[in-house]
Amino acid sequence: MDTQWVEDLASLASCGNFSEAARMNNISQSAFSRRIKAFEAWVGAALVDRSNHPVKLTQAGRQMLEAGQQALTRIETERAHIRESLSGPDKYVVTFAAQHSIGWRFFPAWLQAFETEFGPILSRLRADNLPNCVSDLMRCEVDFVLSYESRHARGVETSPAIRSLRIGADRLVPVCKPDSTGAPQFSIDGSSTAPIPYLQFGPSAPIGWHVEAILRERDLLPRLTTIYENSMAGALRIRARDGLGVAWLPLSLVHQDIDSGLLTMAGVDDWAIDVEIRLHRLERNVNPVVRAIWTFLADRVDRPLV
Repeated sequence: MDTQWVEDLASLASCGNFSEAARMNNISQSAFSRRIKAFEAWVGAALVDRSNHPVKLTQAGRQMLEAGQQALTRIETERAHIRESLSGPDKYVVTFAAQHSIGWRFFPAWLQAFETEFGPILSRLRADNLPNCVSDLMRCEVDFVLSYESRHARGVETSPAIRSLRIGADRLVPVCKPDSTGAPQFSIDGSSTAPIPYLQFGPSAPIGWHVEAILRERDLLPRLTTIYENSMAGALRIRARDGLGVAWLPLSLVHQDIDSGLLTMAGVDDWAIDVEIRLHRLERNVNPVVRAIWTFLADRVDRPLV
């Protein structure tokens, strides 16, 4: 039995649509459907009436949802009591989860600035793909999740269960290796129809959603030929520095490479994508240290630390 199945069933019951429920849980529809089927196999009965549109829970589904939510509430209550007893600032370890590209450069600088003003905390960072970070948050395995958000795409879907605030900003910029004159080896400007080798974020990396939106908006996709995929910005950065193609990468990650001439902008500034860096926590997380951190950051949301 996977407790996430109860959350999945609740999402499906609330919206009546598999694709919408999957989006709410930041996973693919096929993965979401597999989890619902796994829950049904575990129970031994159909939990969802798929003949209706929107879909509805069967009687068995309603029973399992009610029982599951009651059980999870009891478990969360007991867990909260245990964690509260260990919540002194000198004992509690605050756990952050972040996309790889945020954890690489932004998070260390942000944490140092935060501790300078708030005071030292015990903390750890779990760097992973965003869907895994959100799943860990929903399971109360981490206290905070950091993600990107832009006008092109959201990072973590808002819901009554998840609170969110802005803690910083970055830019996703197209970069490639310069030639001997300092000009980009692969320029995305101009009217040339020559194919451009593209270093792309893999499907498990939602940072790519922000990039794909602008490529579609400006009809650049037909000119791009994907030659490498990876969910980690650091891996794409290495390939770009090797001269293999163009990648959209966080400026916080590559600005030193640009300053030193190892990379250069592959297009005019208009191709850059402004992104917010947002912090998320569960509303039901009652840990005093977590609440104190949140209150501190919320009071200075208009004055980011970095």
